[in-house]
Amino acid sequence: MSLPTISTPRQSSRHGDEMRQEVVKADVTVVGGGLAGVCAAVAAARLGKKVSLVQNRPVLGGVSSSEVRVWVGGATGLSHNRYARESGIVGEMLVENQYRNPEGNPYIWDLVVLEKVKAEPNISLFLNTDVHELDATGAEGQRTITACTGWMMGAERRIRFESPLFIDCTGDALIGFLAQAQYRMGREAKAEFNEMWAPEQPDAITLGSTILFHTKDAGKPVEFIAPPFARDITQTTIPLHRILSTGDSGARYWWIETGGEMDTIHDDAAIRDELWSAIYGIWDYIKNSGKFDADNLTLEWVGSLPGKRESRRLVGDHMLTQTEVIAQERFDDRVAYGGWMVDLHPTKGMYDTRGAAQNMYGNGVFHIPYRSLYSANVDNLLFAGRNISASHAGFGATRVMATCAAMGEAVGTAAALCLQKTCTPRNLGTQHIRDLQLQLLKQDAPVMGLRLVDTNNFATQAQVSASSWQRRMAVEDAAAACSLERDLAFVLPIHPALERIELLVSASKAASMQIELWAVEREENYLPHSQVAQATVQVQPGEHQWIDVPLTWKPDAPGNACVIVRAVDGVSLHTDEHAHTGTLSYVHKPEPVPNQFHPDGTDAYPPGALEWDMKPLLRRPLCFRAFPDTQAFEPAQANNGLARPFGGPNLWQSAPLASEAQSEAWIELAWESAPTIRDVSLTFNADVNEHLNNLHKFTTPFRIFRDLVRDYRIDAHVNGVWQTLLRETGNRARRRDHTLDPPVQAQALRLVVEATNGAPSAQVFEIRVY
Repeated sequence: MSLPTISTPRQSSRHGDEMRQEVVKADVTVVGGGLAGVCAAVAAARLGKKVSLVQNRPVLGGVSSSEVRVWVGGATGLSHNRYARESGIVGEMLVENQYRNPEGNPYIWDLVVLEKVKAEPNISLFLNTDVHELDATGAEGQRTITACTGWMMGAERRIRFESPLFIDCTGDALIGFLAQAQYRMGREAKAEFNEMWAPEQPDAITLGSTILFHTKDAGKPVEFIAPPFARDITQTTIPLHRILSTGDSGARYWWIETGGEMDTIHDDAAIRDELWSAIYGIWDYIKNSGKFDADNLTLEWVGSLPGKRESRRLVGDHMLTQTEVIAQERFDDRVAYGGWMVDLHPTKGMYDTRGAAQNMYGNGVFHIPYRSLYSANVDNLLFAGRNISASHAGFGATRVMATCAAMGEAVGTAAALCLQKTCTPRNLGTQHIRDLQLQLLKQDAPVMGLRLVDTNNFATQAQVSASSWQRRMAVEDAAAACSLERDLAFVLPIHPALERIELLVSASKAASMQIELWAVEREENYLPHSQVAQATVQVQPGEHQWIDVPLTWKPDAPGNACVIVRAVDGVSLHTDEHAHTGTLSYVHKPEPVPNQFHPDGTDAYPPGALEWDMKPLLRRPLCFRAFPDTQAFEPAQANNGLARPFGGPNLWQSAPLASEAQSEAWIELAWESAPTIRDVSLTFNADVNEHLNNLHKFTTPFRIFRDLVRDYRIDAHVNGVWQTLLRETGNRARRRDHTLDPPVQAQALRLVVEATNGAPSAQVFEIRVY
């Protein structure tokens, strides 16, 4: 596959005698090298399209890069949402960073992102290239971009980028602006979309920008002399209304924010200067006020580039609103999802007397429609990132980076399909949206709740069997006690019915226990919504008793349910020391405690949203047994079109490998007529319930997910004989694609799991065969 075509003028006899004028022709031009742009470029390139990726900074990653160092947030909502971590391209980077970068070094994260781009031969990368000109034709209502031109700093190269499609991932919507695309900037009036947190009248207020700083312990006293421009923060509201701590640095100081009342684009330099003055003033206060133990601390790094939250938002055929986000609207054309709360900040930023943020939480992930990712009036422009078609309040949930990356993969994929089908982005959405969604699902992109229906996939025509499967839904290895001083709960799949459960209990005295069974509201949600059964059980004094609880329910369709065990004095349940696939455990918080940064009560919580906290019991599930046997892990689950939890685990899980003959487990696809097989795609379990972070605000005790299959082989039954086609060892990735060369005509295909990365059983979400 050839790279984008680059033409240059005849060179002079002496180097540097003349400026280089170049023309670069590609299938797709992506402008902006943040995570949205990276994922857009990689997605299009993987589908065979030549891509120019143009970034105005020396590194990729946008505000997640070492230049700005903001944590990558996304659908997990900092562990608020369950089974929500993104898969796809951004998921690949986060999982690889987990292994490569356990210390959270921002420069190693830069490398992970750069390597993802450099691994694609169809991408030509142009760093330090600032686009400042654009050519477009057509009337105001139907514009078409023909080219954009950028200047490569340090190289004196003026480069014209030509392509039939452009993707704007600049954040500031620069390409759309230059093309005269419709856009908005500021807050809409409440009456326009009937949004709870919109102002009564529209205005130009945006979220502000932030610069971060890092500190380190020098091991000896270090003096700090503040520069003359440092802000005296004792003359501001900061010491009274913001939290200062020597133990915090980096993105924990996200509240150092200003510029929301200014023009965050044209006043960027003034905003930067004010942020610098505030940072040095804050550090002067910490070091020299005598109120902090900071003698040995020194500044290790101060950012020079403001991390911008909001500027222009381009207008598409749909504007995503706050109401749709909170309602978890399931758009027919959904192509990505998010899960961050609606996160809005006060107009005066760090100088505001109100809390530093105002958050509205939903009960689970929300969906993003394709119609919000292409221009309403520029017919060859797609976009992703914080510049999408959303209201100010709706954008408050979509603007975080992993969500931007998910949208980037969606538009990069859409661009490739537009070229294949010779259609505009709008026509792709109106005439071929199922093709786009199918392709996104095939590449494991972050799309929630859509089932892969692919007639080209031989697996859909196969009989599926396995060496074994996990028939019992149970957590039985008690490692610690958990007191019932507060309500406890756990989620489990019910497939097809529940007749009773058993709980592992220790009691210091006789007690009456109340246990309830609740349905969840939606397949993407994991919180109790409506009670369907309850039981009262008497327990006698004693340790490690399995007590029988008669909870019965046969739902109309398989799905998740939540068991609540009400608080009772003198009784404890027990927990395992390892996570178990398919179950989550919670501790009840009767009164959600306002976040320390907004203690004025401006948060909004739907019923139950923050009442159940999984963090205290993360990877420590409550012990229980469910009866009768479950079908939630049967072999057919690896062939049901869903490759992540949604209304159930949706994976095949074997019986423990130690009980298998020769410590192996296999899952088999068999056909009546032997197809010719060229490609096999596998999706393993990288526990999307686990929140990952590029700079490790949260850490995990492992670098590789223990549920991932480590060593495996693919065997084929050819002419009555089993033969091994390939063997892989040391796997640490969720998704693996294998091309068989030469292709094989087989009556059956087996994935044989030889070892995991620590889990007792083999787990496979999906096998696809082409």
